[in-house]
Amino acid sequence: MWLDEGPAAHGWADDQVWTAARVRTLIGQKFHLSYSVSGVTRLLHRMGYSVQMPARPAAERDEDAITVWREVTWQEVKPSGRRPARSSASRTKRA
Repeated sequence: MWLDEGPAAHGWADDQVWTAARVRTLIGQKFHLSYSVSGVTRLLHRMGYSVQMPARPAAERDEDAITVWREVTWQEVKPSGRRPARSSASRTKRA
């Protein structure tokens, strides 16, 4: 299948990956059909493909702040592993 050959085999740079927009362009070139990007996404999902990476990393991502939050703040606010048992005003037991 053409997707298995990679984007470089179809004219994109060697370091590029498939995106729904690129697959849409490839479908247009090979089959003279027009799909929307969301339609291509649904088509790829039906064919067994899934999203492997975000379209672009967040520009404002601060790795140091994330590490501090995980090590300090999360430890303070994370829920315990056990939940309190349900209580009921009814004196009957479940069957």
